[in-house]
Amino acid sequence: MSVETPFRTTVTVSGMTCGHCTASVQEEVGEVAGVRSVDVELESGAVTITADRELGRDEIEAAVVEAGYTLV
Repeated sequence: MSVETPFRTTVTVSGMTCGHCTASVQEEVGEVAGVRSVDVELESGAVTITADRELGRDEIEAAVVEAGYTLV
């Protein structure tokens, strides 16, 4: 039995100013199919996503826009 290596993607989101902002981004991106975890850093805007598959920029961007922010 082999252990699958998760796909890790880091993107930058602009417009976040508080903890509620990061929670919104984390929630929306976390709903993308295959996403295991989402780590959002408010100060840098970095969003690190761990998923079971490779994620397309368009689906990440759609989740970020749904949360009310912009993918850089």
